[in-house]
Amino acid sequence: MLLDAQLDGGVASAARRAVLAERSGFSGIWAAEVTRDPMLTLAAAATSTTSITVGSNVVLAFSRNPMSVAMQAWDLADATDGRFVLGLATQVKPHITRRFSMPWGDPAGRMREFVESLRHIFGVFQGEHPLDYRGQYYSHTLLHAMFNPGPIGHPRIPIGLGGVGPRMTALAGELGDGYLLHAFTNIPFQDTVTLPALERGLATSGRTRADIWVFGYLMLVAGDTEEEQARVADRVRGQIAFYASSPMYRDVLDCIGCGELQTDLHQLVKEGRWPEMPGLVDDEVLDHFVVRGTLEELPARILARYGGYYDRAVPYLPLEGVEPDRLEQFVAAVTAG
Repeated sequence: MLLDAQLDGGVASAARRAVLAERSGFSGIWAAEVTRDPMLTLAAAATSTTSITVGSNVVLAFSRNPMSVAMQAWDLADATDGRFVLGLATQVKPHITRRFSMPWGDPAGRMREFVESLRHIFGVFQGEHPLDYRGQYYSHTLLHAMFNPGPIGHPRIPIGLGGVGPRMTALAGELGDGYLLHAFTNIPFQDTVTLPALERGLATSGRTRADIWVFGYLMLVAGDTEEEQARVADRVRGQIAFYASSPMYRDVLDCIGCGELQTDLHQLVKEGRWPEMPGLVDDEVLDHFVVRGTLEELPARILARYGGYYDRAVPYLPLEGVEPDRLEQFVAAVTAG
């Protein structure tokens, strides 16, 4: 399993953290679209590294258009000599329509066209054919020469697709170079929903599991003492509670026999009782989502749980604030496994 690092903190700290990740032995660095634009963060980090993967996990496709994303991806692929990976996902309807004021509908069909049009545009930039993509949701038919960035040395930009439910997961299996799992998942859900859907998508395109990489998150409760681990666990409960409150993720809870937790948490959200939510996530629920231990114990436990599932993963572990030698040994132990 390749171990990657998450770039939090945005543009200001991106270069420093990227260098630290590369020095510590991580195989890649990724930036997510939460409170910041990941493409800006990755641009700041791209030229400060020399060998590791630089990727988005994820860019929200439906808040953008394929041409603008293609231009950003093209520049990052050029700046990194082909180390850039474009990770895309949909977000959910309320965020797309109410936060970004963009249209929503048929997310799987819309994402299919987004990926198709991106690859078509990449071919145009490389001089392989004229611009002429015509779909139901996206149409690209005009590109004057002065607006074409032109060929680059590494034009085949890998595209990973994020998803939770079976339709988006199957689409990733059919069209994606990679599949990016959501952080809120567990092994029973992957066994009953994720992997069968991924296999259906792969079969549709005549591919096998060997033709796609799978990326996951590692929620870790790391600490040298029980007290340290308890403090970390309390922080993670809040994140689990936030995800678990959404109706979109109820199926993830159903697979571990606690679907009603979503109802209870959602009620607290409606009543604005956010501080009470982590208290509903008991240890039995938490342990379906986290791996506990010291930095020295964690590699074997990570590989035992996720070794057969993930090709690469990002651990919930701070890049800064961990003893450098211990961090390097942790990364090396997971990667060697």
